[in-house]
Amino acid sequence: NVRESHERWLLPDGLDEILPPHGEQYEHLRRRLLDLFSSWGYDLVVPPLIEYIESLLTGLGNDLDLQTFKLTDLESGRMLGVRADMTPQVARIDAHQLRSLGPTRLCYVGTVLRTRRDGPDSTRRPVQVGAELYGHSGLESDAEVIRLMLAMLQTAGIENAHLDIGNAAIFLALSDAAALSTDTREAVFNALQRKAGADVRSLVADSGAVSSRLVDAFEALTVLNGPVETLDLARDALNGVSAEVVQAVEKLARLADILMAQGVEVHVDLAELRGYRYHPGVVFAAFVPGEGQEVARGGRYDNIGEAFGRARPATGFSSDMRTLLRVANRAPQPSDKVFVPWFASDRRAALIDQLRSEGRRVVAALSESDDDPTLHDCSHTVDWSDTDPRVVAVSASTEHGV
Repeated sequence: NVRESHERWLLPDGLDEILPPHGEQYEHLRRRLLDLFSSWGYDLVVPPLIEYIESLLTGLGNDLDLQTFKLTDLESGRMLGVRADMTPQVARIDAHQLRSLGPTRLCYVGTVLRTRRDGPDSTRRPVQVGAELYGHSGLESDAEVIRLMLAMLQTAGIENAHLDIGNAAIFLALSDAAALSTDTREAVFNALQRKAGADVRSLVADSGAVSSRLVDAFEALTVLNGPVETLDLARDALNGVSAEVVQAVEKLARLADILMAQGVEVHVDLAELRGYRYHPGVVFAAFVPGEGQEVARGGRYDNIGEAFGRARPATGFSSDMRTLLRVANRAPQPSDKVFVPWFASDRRAALIDQLRSEGRRVVAALSESDDDPTLHDCSHTVDWSDTDPRVVAVSASTEHGV
């Protein structure tokens, strides 16, 4: 059956693969990003693809339940999960494996697998890259990981990203003051993401005996976004609602001051709350014009390691390597491979070894009939016509001695 034969080669929806020449481009970026993280003092960790489900869905991972593929371990009989996010794994490593007394800086890059796509054009197999800083609760660590996130984007070739910062503690404090139910809080959160002020107002007003002052404060979150001066408007709009709200606004203002003093351009968005369930404090995201979703995201998630027996303050960010490559829109570099034709000489093997030791990519012909360098996507070939072999361009006259 022709159809059945064809379908054997199809991949499931939302799963794809990286093929030449993009594979080399991906690997080059991966190495550059890991070198960047290392230069900032972040150590690489490589967690397993599969873990016991309790570890993957603890703390930060609770929201990932529906996104996690599950299977039974035939050796232990326990339930396993294929990671849908690497952050819970890194938190486990910090809390249980490393147990450092001071700040710990960790980075990672690896494939995650999800049961559903976030959108019609998204993948279920992101290559997650990120960094986490554990053991420090001050704004200085938030500022460091934000600056590292922006440096990551620049390293990937994304120069036009802008930074949004927020503080989920504002929304959470308002929700507590209004005694919002879990369902209402979720509905208000969704309306805030749409900047739908009228919907926010009606949801809060209809939730119970909520003061008009609180209703106005919730609605104000939908318009409190813009340059850092927006925080002055936030002080006026939210002043007197609760001490927790005022403290959260001032904390965000102090973070903005730290970042600007370090040369970072800051935008504020008090409705920027995605991930608020596990980021109860400072949150941040990087956006690029023309992209509907953020290209990188992070925030503070203190005490994530508590479930692993050691609560630690933590802040970090993550992104998807494929998103970085797509948004940077850098064409793969032309192939620079040297083709060495078949030649019955002891010098041929020595020449091949010499070229490779010099860092050249070399494709050696396997027989006399294997004589076309273009079939191997080679840009150069070896000319044996003279006493000394020479590397020459396949389609140009530029030559140089070996």
